[in-house]
Amino acid sequence: MEGERKYISANELKEHNKPGDLWISIQGKVYDVSVWAKEHPGGEIPLLNLAGQDVTDAFISYHPGTAWQYLDEFFTGYYLERFKVSEVSRDYRRLVSEFSKTGLFEKKGHVAFCSLASVGVMFIVVLYGVLRCESFWAHLGSAMVLGMLWMQSTYVGHDSGHYQVMSSRGYNKLAQIITGNCLTGISIAWWKWTHNAHHISCNSLDYDPDLQHIPVFAVSSLFFDSLTSCFYGRKLNFDPLARFLISYQHWTFYPVMCVARLNLYLQTFLLLFSPTRQVPDRALNILGILVFWTWFPLLLSYLPNWPERLMFVLVSFAVTSIQHIQFCLNHFSANVYVGPPSGNDWFEKQTSGTLDIVCPSWMDWFFGGLQFQLEHHLFPRLPRCQLRKVSPVVKDLCKKHNLSYQSLSFWDANVSTIRTLRTAALQARDLSNPAPKNLLWEAVNTHG
Repeated sequence: MEGERKYISANELKEHNKPGDLWISIQGKVYDVSVWAKEHPGGEIPLLNLAGQDVTDAFISYHPGTAWQYLDEFFTGYYLERFKVSEVSRDYRRLVSEFSKTGLFEKKGHVAFCSLASVGVMFIVVLYGVLRCESFWAHLGSAMVLGMLWMQSTYVGHDSGHYQVMSSRGYNKLAQIITGNCLTGISIAWWKWTHNAHHISCNSLDYDPDLQHIPVFAVSSLFFDSLTSCFYGRKLNFDPLARFLISYQHWTFYPVMCVARLNLYLQTFLLLFSPTRQVPDRALNILGILVFWTWFPLLLSYLPNWPERLMFVLVSFAVTSIQHIQFCLNHFSANVYVGPPSGNDWFEKQTSGTLDIVCPSWMDWFFGGLQFQLEHHLFPRLPRCQLRKVSPVVKDLCKKHNLSYQSLSFWDANVSTIRTLRTAALQARDLSNPAPKNLLWEAVNTHG
């Protein structure tokens, strides 16, 4: 009976937010997920970031209806005292329910098949251009096609990480390893590790790893206080080197993006060969990486000389940088905050920290559906072919609750991002900011 229920307060729930002691509330029922955290398919970090609070909106955004049946074994017997649902959350949950009833989460179309087919065709073109053609221009074109291949392959890996694009979980994992590890050289395990944290803590400066690029970039002067990254577990030092590099970040942004893949390769190796981190399917991920580092250097060896090999690498990286830039455009100039994510304002935080890119429907393939970043963050399980369809509904909901719905053209999004980087750069140059100086800094900035 209702009167026999046991209740705990929100403050008491907050006390259970540490490793080994993780409690969460879903629709007012309190669950102990301390042991389950290590087995959680999305990793331990999302649970650590959201522990000690109600996480209903986050739960329904990431889990299908079939997941509810597994919650009972974690139920503590407690209910959250004075549990209330905001009007925004009510509307958001109603939308999720409507999308489920109409089958939008299951209607994936033929996107995965078409994308994989295009990747296969492009791979054949690259092989033919390098192995059978002697023309410099053919090699240049092959490098450009390889860059496009990496972009499309990444989109398939991203889709398969958020929802099942294949007929079974086994085939879905195979698609992830092939499109991620084998074809791009970037581990799907590394992507899941960082990407889940990014979604949960979207645009939190100290919790979202996708904003933590010190010493090269800083999207906010709040980084100048040397924040501690709760994701990496280390301090993001704003030292003389960081001050110098960030002071010119609006000029170095595009050049750095052209070689950004080098950092992704490094991050992949650091995770997969880390003796202290638990990596799901570590051996399978390492095998996939070995496949990439076999075929890619071998392909380069068939080019006639080292200048062409260097050209091939740089051009393929530069083409793929369009995708890296796009991901930055989606978040760099959006609103940021410091602190852990909150389950009580899920909708507000996701809309505030994301930015849509306007493009015609025939360009959806090029952006992988992720130009609808705001919609993707609200409904990460929604297949990309459905994002354009739900966009007007999301826009109306934002308008109803007087929330931000940021949508810019690709050009204007670039302008906004560079403006954000320039603002932080000029603040970093301010010598009155009490950060340590060095001779290089003084020499470059003597004349302003």
